[in-house]
Amino acid sequence: MPGAAQIIAFAAIAFGLVITPGPNMIYLLSRSISQGPVAGLQSLVGIAGAFIIFALFAAFGITALFAAFPIAFNAVKAAGAAYLLYLAWQVLRPGGRSPLEVRELPRDSPRKLVAMGFMTNFLNPKAAVLYFSLLPQFIVPSQGRVLEQLLVLVATQIAISMSVNATIVVFAGMLASTLKGRPAWLLFQRWLMGSVLGGLAFRMLAEGAR
Repeated sequence: MPGAAQIIAFAAIAFGLVITPGPNMIYLLSRSISQGPVAGLQSLVGIAGAFIIFALFAAFGITALFAAFPIAFNAVKAAGAAYLLYLAWQVLRPGGRSPLEVRELPRDSPRKLVAMGFMTNFLNPKAAVLYFSLLPQFIVPSQGRVLEQLLVLVATQIAISMSVNATIVVFAGMLASTLKGRPAWLLFQRWLMGSVLGGLAFRMLAEGAR
């Protein structure tokens, strides 16, 4: 079992990551606003599934592989940074829209919603960094079985992520309704979202270049 200090520190990092705007938040907001909270929660099931896949990768030594071949991890980070820059451009480009603006999206089946949620998170660079870079730093072999420590930390992260994202899903429509008719705030939010995504991308590129 990891110590209480390890769990608290890892939980703080997991919370900080989940409240930072990223692909998961953008997708859940857009889907929940356009199709309702039930669709958002169905998408959230897919996001949870991707976290479980990441956990399995970590458990079966993908982290060790990336440690042995840093170029592979740098390639993953570079691809993730490129994706974040693409998302930032979609928000900041002329005619771009805030993810909090109500928009028409096709009504998808529960199966497709789960699949899209899964792919959104599976390609999410923040999830990859969390599991392949940060998680191993909280594993202490001298404190017991590594797999048991990993499972406790993963369960902590998934619980935090699901709780925060479920809250976002439930209140997405209310938030969008409140902001409707306030273009100045939506413009500010667009630039804030784009700046955060771009900043995350450049930070990942800078860390990969070290």
